[in-house]
Amino acid sequence: MRFLTLIDRYIARLIVVPLVSTLVLAAMLLLLDKMLKLFDFVVREGGPVSVVWKMLANTLPEYMSLGVPIGLMLGTLLAFRRLAMSSELDVLRALGWGYGRLLRVPYMFAFVLALVNLGIVGFVEPYSQYAYEGLRYELRSGALGASIKVGEFTKLGKKDTMRIEHSQNGGRDLSGIFVHTEGEDGKVSAVTAESGSFFGTDDPDTIIFRLHKGVLVSNAPGFKTPRVLTFTSQDLPIALPKIDNFRQRGIKNEELTVPELVRTGHSGTATDAERIQSRAEFHFRMVEVAIMFLLPLLSVALAVPPKRSSSALGVFLSIVMVVTYHKINQYAAAVAALGKINPIIALWTPFLLFSLLIWWMYHTLAHKPGGQPIGALERVAAKVGAAIRRWARLGQQRIQVPA
Repeated sequence: MRFLTLIDRYIARLIVVPLVSTLVLAAMLLLLDKMLKLFDFVVREGGPVSVVWKMLANTLPEYMSLGVPIGLMLGTLLAFRRLAMSSELDVLRALGWGYGRLLRVPYMFAFVLALVNLGIVGFVEPYSQYAYEGLRYELRSGALGASIKVGEFTKLGKKDTMRIEHSQNGGRDLSGIFVHTEGEDGKVSAVTAESGSFFGTDDPDTIIFRLHKGVLVSNAPGFKTPRVLTFTSQDLPIALPKIDNFRQRGIKNEELTVPELVRTGHSGTATDAERIQSRAEFHFRMVEVAIMFLLPLLSVALAVPPKRSSSALGVFLSIVMVVTYHKINQYAAAVAALGKINPIIALWTPFLLFSLLIWWMYHTLAHKPGGQPIGALERVAAKVGAAIRRWARLGQQRIQVPA
């Protein structure tokens, strides 16, 4: 006998489409929101636009760590909701297929996606978080290239100031140029030129600014009067600001992989605060992975509406429950990292309570005749909807003007 029957493959097809669609849609929505913020940040810092795509790529693992559980839950929920609404679920149960047997395929998806999520939160996300912070640092420090804003005074280092009136040909042709430089010996120079362009040198810390048709005014402590030079072409060396290297990975616990968190949490050389924070982060990631194995039960419990009802309350409630649980875990991890409570108690107690709630909901649906765990909520939602429609009709009648 084949391990997967025709019905199992049918359920798998029903799950795959909403699962993949949810992952893609969630990633696109979250990235679009983040992209607008990153564009604003990069423009303000004067960095190249291409860095936005690198930063977005490094934020994707963080979004996927929440998108994968939601995708699994909605994929399973919508698949079983379709079976229930088309009465196929009643036929399968009449043929002897209980909920436990029907959950074989969802748990296959849960096992695979739990491994994927463990790989994301345990190994991929720490490195992407560090890379993202590195790009932010390079933008703020100017390591990605100094961007001279047209019409504004731009400081290059501590002693050089520049202003450009016009820029053409992608920044290669500049005009309306003013440059003010200060030397280590107290020499001060001010230059104005009609046009100019930048050229690289063998020294990575210095660039050449070639100016055309301008005036150079220089002054020094030994000069009686400032010297004025009119030139047709003049090369002006510009010293780029020195930039410190970005910090090493691991200063933040979010940048440590799971094995590194375990080592830090049991290290004899780490401080008590470092050990507590590492343990809190480790248990936070573990409960985020462990919840994956409860989502098929939650999905089925919320997927099957009461008889003669087509309400989609379960879909809305499932998203609220998973996101709320995720936020509770984040708060519990933050409290545990401060040393106010044991990380095991802070993070596994909500997991245990959430597990008991999910098991009660599934047991009510699967093992109690006529059981419906969200039946009361369905009835309340139906009454509220009827009341809103009734008030809307009364409002329309009141605003009607008689002929």
